[in-house]
Amino acid sequence: MEPIIEFRNYGFQYTAQAEPTLSDIDLRIFPGEKVLIVGPSGCGKSTLAHCINALNPCSRPGTSTGSLTVGGLTPEEAGVFGMSKIVGTVLQDTDGQFIGLTVAEDLAFALENDMVRQEEMHARVDEISGLVGMRDFLRRAPGELSGGQKQRVSMGGVLVDDVKILLFDEPLANLDPATGKDAIALIDEIGREQDKTVIIIEHRLEDALYRSVDRIVVMGDGRIRADGPPDEILCSDVLSREGIREPLYLTALKYAGCRVRPEDHPASVTTLEIAPYKDAIAGRYGGADPRVPETGGEEILRVEDLTYAYRPGEPVLKHVDLSVRRGEMVALVGKNGAGKSTLSSLICGFIKPAEGRILLSGEDMAGLTVKERGERIGLVMQSPNQMISKPMIREEVGLGLAARGVPEEEASRAVEDALRICGLYPFRNWPVGALSFGQKKRVSIASILAIRPDLLILDEPTAGQDYRHYTEIMEFLKDLNEKTGLTILMITHDMHLMLEYTDRAIVLADGECIADTTPARVLTDPEVCAKACLKETSLYPLALACGIEPPDLFVERFIALERGVRAAQADKGGAA
Repeated sequence: MEPIIEFRNYGFQYTAQAEPTLSDIDLRIFPGEKVLIVGPSGCGKSTLAHCINALNPCSRPGTSTGSLTVGGLTPEEAGVFGMSKIVGTVLQDTDGQFIGLTVAEDLAFALENDMVRQEEMHARVDEISGLVGMRDFLRRAPGELSGGQKQRVSMGGVLVDDVKILLFDEPLANLDPATGKDAIALIDEIGREQDKTVIIIEHRLEDALYRSVDRIVVMGDGRIRADGPPDEILCSDVLSREGIREPLYLTALKYAGCRVRPEDHPASVTTLEIAPYKDAIAGRYGGADPRVPETGGEEILRVEDLTYAYRPGEPVLKHVDLSVRRGEMVALVGKNGAGKSTLSSLICGFIKPAEGRILLSGEDMAGLTVKERGERIGLVMQSPNQMISKPMIREEVGLGLAARGVPEEEASRAVEDALRICGLYPFRNWPVGALSFGQKKRVSIASILAIRPDLLILDEPTAGQDYRHYTEIMEFLKDLNEKTGLTILMITHDMHLMLEYTDRAIVLADGECIADTTPARVLTDPEVCAKACLKETSLYPLALACGIEPPDLFVERFIALERGVRAAQADKGGAA
């Protein structure tokens, strides 16, 4: 069988770059294959994808070496339009792909450009909208859809052209865990039923493996470091060497001293043959109970009987009560549309509640302006494009300090500290427009960290970040929390973040608070997870398979052990 995509000794260098982004790429992908590409930020994953769909060099100038063919054509010669008939690309930021004013118009866009007859166009839109589960939303505006629904429309927009290859760039970055599972399941279903070649580029390896893939391609420094079946890749050390987070259940096995073998099918916790490792796991995680977090402390934030509706009779939040104590790191979780971002907007004063009140350190904030609240509460929004207003990175990070009249010398020190913390100091004199989505995210975090607020609200702080940058940001926030007592409320879809870095999770579902307990209990409670569209941690079925009861205690022990390992690594790094 001839490959549908073939790289031979391929390299690519952007015109604006001094060094090649891709080097010595030899990769063959065959028709009908499903391939997962992983690697740290900046390793060349997206550049590889943009070479396949001809954005490089047709839209982003550069020079290539070696050879690349896609569907028998050379992308550089076929151009973006020619490749769009073969490769359908679904971007990380789905908002950037919408053209029409309604879902139906968006799905029909490519057909209109091809001058397809209206009868055929209507039939094709009806067929594709049914395939992606959006037939009941054809008259809706894209802005009214949830993250998962937008993902489905974007997928439909590329399927309508009957492409041979589906290319997904970070499809899970902005989705809640359950919606992410649905997206992976839908990608798998369409790939098999439509006989498509599927390429997925994703940071969230464990979530991407919710459905099986044929191969995992690991990239690092612009080169392919490994290419093989998932069972073999997961049993090698290539993931740790390249800074990629392995599935939690595999980490738990390694902490128990187990050497996992490919023949035991470790690509998924559901396929893993647990018998050879059961005794070691029970021995490792059957010991002393983990540290019990302190529950005292001054209440810094209280929400009482809070209700809010964007439309009359359709409340987004319904009589919500919750509190956060000074010095806590708390996770606020729930599905897309549960009301998490609306709650943060109410706390910051961007919108006003229909009922209820919000108190900060015992003071009712109803009379405070947005500016007055901003002196004490910092908010990092989910999309960095909603926050960034200055052209240069240094200016953007120092904007809040300048608005507060902080002396120039003091402000400069604070800006440089924040840039170093967020790994942006080398880019301090760059324009913001030259940064990736993930780097822009770090700029928005740095701009808030520079003002050192009493309460920091982070809306998806690690979305789109690779494991190294994720760890750097979260370790900094943890260190800041422990050393300065800064209170942090994190809105997140990352269940590992919630487990590892917070001691309490507040769960919203359908506008109501349905749980306020430890992260381990949340993620081992099938009822809460189902109602809030969360995903049970893979440690839960591992605990059940090993007969460890209760499962949340197993999870607590694992997290305590992981925190200890991380602290030891940090001490070792500091000593070095």
